Amino acid sequence: MSMLKAGRPSSEKRPMTMSDISGTDKMKRVNFDLSETLHTRLKTYAASQGKSIKEVLTEFVEGLA
Repeated sequence: MSMLKAGRPSSEKRPMTMSDISGTDKMKRVNFDLSETLHTRLKTYAASQGKSIKEVLTEFVEGLA
């Protein structure tokens, strides 16, 4: 007997995720181009702070008024 079912998978209720439970904001991806020089400076700065580039940029944006 096959375990496959007819129907659209999206019509079934998806399992809850941690973000559903915690009530945090939805995430949005941000992409932009940097010159190699600026990328190297950013990466070096992040490493000197013991952080990832994502952490550095997220903290910067959170600090905006």
